[in-house]
Amino acid sequence: MAGSRKGLKICAAVTGILLIVILVVLVVLFVTIFKPKEPSIFTKPVTLESFELVVIPVVRLNVSIGILITVKNPNYGGFKYENSTAHISYHGNVVAEAPIEEDTIPARATHNITSSVSILADKLVTDTHFVGDVIIAGVLNFTSETTLHGKVSLLKVFEMKATSYSECNISITIKTQSADSVCKSRVELNK
Repeated sequence: MAGSRKGLKICAAVTGILLIVILVVLVVLFVTIFKPKEPSIFTKPVTLESFELVVIPVVRLNVSIGILITVKNPNYGGFKYENSTAHISYHGNVVAEAPIEEDTIPARATHNITSSVSILADKLVTDTHFVGDVIIAGVLNFTSETTLHGKVSLLKVFEMKATSYSECNISITIKTQSADSVCKSRVELNK
């Protein structure tokens, strides 16, 4: 009877030590390897899909811009973002909106988000800066802003909210009918 109690105590001690070791290993993994990291966001230069400017007899403008955002998810869990909208402004006035549908970026993967935007010509042509930008400068300058709200989840147990911000300055040169853009982006992890 004394031998079985001694065996039971050894078994309980070994089990306790194993549980502590497993717990320490899991904590170290979650603090180092599985720790949620900020996704990298790259906004590619915009493409000018179509451009038509007619001045006579009535000013008419038709502009379509293609937007490509690449998100690289370095996490061991997926990043799911909600429906959002990309806004394009001309001198502070919104002249175009592009819907971005919700999606999930798989763990440790790269995902492209594309959208095409048609600029509302009536809002653009009636702007007081339009004639000067077209005739004098020959360049139309726009600002694009996109915000993605989502969650990074690991094993569907641990979740952390994240918000991605992207802003681009877009210049359309009328003479060459080309577009140039300079973009910056950032991600905030909300605990």
